[in-house]
Amino acid sequence: MALMKIFSFSGGGSVFAMLQRFGKALMLPIAVLPAAGLLLGIGGTLSNSNTLQAFGFLDIRWIQIILMLMESAGKIVFENLPTLFAVGLATGLARRDRGTVGLAAILSMLVTNATIHTALNITGKLAEKDISGVGQGMCLGIQTLETGVFGGMLVGLVVYWCHEKFYNTELPPFLGFFNGSRFVPIICTFASICLGISLYVVWPGFQILILEFGGLFKDTGYIGTLFYGFFLRLLGIFGLHHIFYLPFWTTGLGGSEIINGQLIEGTQRIFFAQLADPSTTKYYEGISRFMSGRFITMMFGLIGAAFALYKTAKPQNKKIVGGMIFSAALTSFLTGITEPLEFSFLFVAPMLYVLHAFFDGCAFMLAHIFQITIGQTFSGGLIDFILFGIAQGEAKTNWIYVPLIGVPWFFLYYFSFKYLIEKYDFKTPGREEDLSEEKVLSDAEQIKLILSGLGKKENIVEFDCCITRLRVTVNDASLVNEEILKSSGAQGTIIQGKGVQIVYGLRVANIKNNLEEALK
Repeated sequence: MALMKIFSFSGGGSVFAMLQRFGKALMLPIAVLPAAGLLLGIGGTLSNSNTLQAFGFLDIRWIQIILMLMESAGKIVFENLPTLFAVGLATGLARRDRGTVGLAAILSMLVTNATIHTALNITGKLAEKDISGVGQGMCLGIQTLETGVFGGMLVGLVVYWCHEKFYNTELPPFLGFFNGSRFVPIICTFASICLGISLYVVWPGFQILILEFGGLFKDTGYIGTLFYGFFLRLLGIFGLHHIFYLPFWTTGLGGSEIINGQLIEGTQRIFFAQLADPSTTKYYEGISRFMSGRFITMMFGLIGAAFALYKTAKPQNKKIVGGMIFSAALTSFLTGITEPLEFSFLFVAPMLYVLHAFFDGCAFMLAHIFQITIGQTFSGGLIDFILFGIAQGEAKTNWIYVPLIGVPWFFLYYFSFKYLIEKYDFKTPGREEDLSEEKVLSDAEQIKLILSGLGKKENIVEFDCCITRLRVTVNDASLVNEEILKSSGAQGTIIQGKGVQIVYGLRVANIKNNLEEALK
């Protein structure tokens, strides 16, 4: 409710539009994690003693220096996720003057944690030893409560609210220098002091609730894991899946571990902390619940679905459909980005997508049963599988079970999709009509169609993009024309309230940039 009030203050519109904006803003800090994960993964894997024993040619000083630098560069990102999420969320939500918002977010993180530190010191609760054991940690060099990514997100939301409310403040003439945006960091400082005091009071109790809720979820066992995977995939339709999994990956909901004397919360943060720890012999079991099932679906299951789509297309259309389907399947296999493939059947055959979501939940459950502990940066493709599975060794990850389960999973998807498509005559790609080679649109032609499909530029409030979707907020959703958007190259369009998501695939960042230029 508090989140909705913050959004509604700035005219956020429907709940879907609010969540769309929130999800879009979260993608900003999430986008840096793959690069950091690769640096940490390559640097940590190729510099540990086991690797050096197996591959002696890597034991050269200059190579090890480079690997150590890579490991340090990746490690520092995961150690400062709260700050990244504070800045990323605040600037991602802000509609204007994002430089000031980013500066205010950094300032607020410092002030909030300094306030907590001071409160702990005054009350004699500042731990001198075993700070992790009493729920304390380090943030930006300050000993404070371990609020993690939740704390960073709270700071980001407070900064965003302060900016929206005070960015056009007019002060008396003698204070005129601090008018407008310059007033935002000042008010954020006082708001952060209040936030720090509030967190000092409520966070220890809230931390207990998080741990109890995480324990309750853990008690659901394999069935809970199945439902986690099922709902995660269903939320992917609306592009809200990262809102669902992020608390499990980055907060106490995903569990907690003491690593090198430091309290680490969240499945992904635990994995990368263990990755950087040479004494790790087995990765955290929560990885098998919240991450590893993706590899079975993305590298094997959806490839079987793609083959079924190709086999059920009309013979005269297979050449055209094959190029589109198998390029999407290759994207899923290599990178774990599934939307180009999923949206080829979502709108014409929703039943297939529900079945896919159920199979995905079962894949997560099997990963849990067989204790497959392969971590990931943001998705479950071959790149992450090699780096965080095979390269880490079978003893740490049980990676061998992925292909052993994956091959039957390929055939499960293939035969079930093929049967349902033919039984219900779903109009999946290549089955509805004869296809001809599509005309290749120029950038200018595509943008013209997009603007027309969105009801012209006057109807566009704001827009941004994630990995595969153009996310738009409009004044009047009735003016949106899905057929025109489809002719612009869209694979699908989702409209909820004033929130519109248009799936273009991996070129969406270029489309977003072209749209910005056109609107200028």
